[in-house]
Amino acid sequence: MAIRSFAQHTPSLGPHVFVDRSAVVIGDVEIGADSSVWPLTVIRGDMHRIRIGARTSVQDASVLHITHAGPFNPEGFPLLIGDDVTIGHKVMLHGCTLGSRILVGMGSTVMDGAMVEDEVIIGAGSLVPPGKRLHSGYLYVGSPVKQVRPLTDKERGFFTYTAGNYVKLKDQHLAEGFDRPE
Repeated sequence: MAIRSFAQHTPSLGPHVFVDRSAVVIGDVEIGADSSVWPLTVIRGDMHRIRIGARTSVQDASVLHITHAGPFNPEGFPLLIGDDVTIGHKVMLHGCTLGSRILVGMGSTVMDGAMVEDEVIIGAGSLVPPGKRLHSGYLYVGSPVKQVRPLTDKERGFFTYTAGNYVKLKDQHLAEGFDRPE
């Protein structure tokens, strides 16, 4: 596991956070309580901040980065993620904002300045273009994403179920001897 400081910023991990030993977390990053970061994930807050809420899982081989401030974007974009978010395997999140209770399907990409409101499902392999806003309560799929239909009550219930399931799984990993980083 690599928890690395950069430019006088050290990642901050809330209570009961699990970070797999093969993951890398760098710089200005805060991860909320009971969240998990799975194998081969990179979370790179080296030129802007990354904030990840509670009970959020970042699954295997995902890449989380920011948009730096510069002549083409004076403020840059941090990466902001709410609570109870499930980020599927091999997801790319770049300088975007995700609300709470979201599922980002495997292999999806969410680009710079995009805003995903609460309670959204992004289907596997989807592309959310720069600056796009995904409205609460819908399923989005495709490349680029298109709004497909409203979420069912069962799908809305899935957000907290899957978040809780990953809390249990990371607790099992912690109990098996994967020490919490200091």
